[in-house]
Amino acid sequence: MKNKSIKYYSTNGNSPEVSFGDALLKGLAPDGGLYLPDALPLLSTDELKKFSDNEYYETAFHVLNNLIGSEINETDLISICRDAYRFEVPLEMVTERKFIMRLDRGPTASFKDFAARMMSRLMQFFSAMNNEHLTILTATSGDTGSAVASAFHGLGNISVIILYPRDEVTPMQRKQMTTLHGNVNVIAVDGKFDDCQKLVKQAFMDPLLSHIRLSSANSINIGRLLPQSVYYFHAWAKLSGSTSDKVIFSVPSGNFGNLMGGLIASKMGLPVKKFVISTNDNNEVPEFLHTGIYESITPSINCISSAMNVGHPSNLARIVAIYGGSMDENGLIKHKPDFNKMSEELFGLSINENETRLALAEVYNNYKIMLEPHGAVAWAGLDKFIKSQGAEGTDNQLYIALETAHPAKFPEEIRKIINQEPALPLSLSGLNDKDEKYTVLENSYSMIRDYILNNC
Repeated sequence: MKNKSIKYYSTNGNSPEVSFGDALLKGLAPDGGLYLPDALPLLSTDELKKFSDNEYYETAFHVLNNLIGSEINETDLISICRDAYRFEVPLEMVTERKFIMRLDRGPTASFKDFAARMMSRLMQFFSAMNNEHLTILTATSGDTGSAVASAFHGLGNISVIILYPRDEVTPMQRKQMTTLHGNVNVIAVDGKFDDCQKLVKQAFMDPLLSHIRLSSANSINIGRLLPQSVYYFHAWAKLSGSTSDKVIFSVPSGNFGNLMGGLIASKMGLPVKKFVISTNDNNEVPEFLHTGIYESITPSINCISSAMNVGHPSNLARIVAIYGGSMDENGLIKHKPDFNKMSEELFGLSINENETRLALAEVYNNYKIMLEPHGAVAWAGLDKFIKSQGAEGTDNQLYIALETAHPAKFPEEIRKIINQEPALPLSLSGLNDKDEKYTVLENSYSMIRDYILNNC
């Protein structure tokens, strides 16, 4: 039986509730807030146990079918899921009951493929229903841009404009965006990721652009977060499947969309004991969890885990909302969340550059497992968490650290740290032979607006 449709509300509380399809196509709520479901369906024990025998796309169908409800028929949805997920999701054992979930086997070798591929197909479905042309406007600190460019490239009813901080993505990440052309337009902004994110949000609120159907494909869009909940279910089901066996995930976190996917899974009944929030030197969220006081980091700190160089994560507003509080887009806490509940479920910590490099080296030297900087932050965060718990870290606990990109996307750092050349996956080969096309612009909203007007 088809589930009842869930309504989606704005974290700012001043916009009407909308359907999933509307939230997906709008991206940002009219009041500047982020959309969240007004309720999350609770999966039964029997439903959770069945995931152990599922292919990945089957688990994705079941989870998303519960979240989208009657807005899309089951035949179309399972076809979309099967088409989106044609790659493996390795769960690599490091030591007994400590695993790395590799989310780097998609077409752009990044965990963003899980969300972008599903999101592009859902957007195409809903925009075609409404006979609309969409312009996807999104900011990226690295992997979002390449995943979005790949997922939306060539779609006839959708154009894409991607903003990235000019000096803070790797050459590989840049070329994954700038070599596609066609309906994909790329802007290198002289600024930080937070500047790019701010410019995108300004565009969504600009009445001079109201005649253009804008939507977003980074994690301000709820359509990015719902698919990201699926791999948490998948990992637990394949490694345990017992509802009495609560897992601890270590999540490398920058704009906190990845963590939000995990929180959605947890609120839907996934047996999670704790989320370890592992950030780089941009530690504004761990400090917020420890002190109850939020202060953004401006400008953000440039670290080798570049996709996490975020000084004011948009999704913190959603995290605050899930725990009963309210935060606006500028980081102002209007109503405090339940910090006691947050401390039960979340453990925030920061991993500096030396610790990141050391973790990458130790995992390779001890286990012959090659990580990249973001996965190294997650592993170091997990190790630091376990040590902080004393004897608790020696029990039969299931631990899973998330690796969010392929090591080949960071070859310079890998060579420096472990003197090894990461193998280039097929998805990344040939980029150096392709022509790049992108526009360099100042950190100026008027220039961004003019670009949008001239290219849409």
